[in-house]
Amino acid sequence: MDITPLQFPSVSAAGALGSIAAPGTAERVAPPTGPDTEFGSLVLDGLDRLEGLTDKADGLAVQAATGKLENIHDYTIAASEASVASQLTVSLRNRAVEAFNEIMRMQV
Repeated sequence: MDITPLQFPSVSAAGALGSIAAPGTAERVAPPTGPDTEFGSLVLDGLDRLEGLTDKADGLAVQAATGKLENIHDYTIAASEASVASQLTVSLRNRAVEAFNEIMRMQV
């Protein structure tokens, strides 16, 4: 099993993120495009990548439990990647909720 290098988003002049795909993720239906959908697309892409990482870790865990996994470090790496991605997602969600609550408390 090959370990694929991590890919970091690149910011173009328009501010859009480059294409990032988790290993083994299926092609998804493209979200609507337009000036107001960029943030939503980023969120959906991040959640799709998180799902891909957790699916990969789950598959390797099953292989490890059944004895079909040759290198246990593959599972350890995948589980760590999924854990870090989950922690980042939860942290971002918490920050977004805090920002929303702060905006709602503002007086107009």
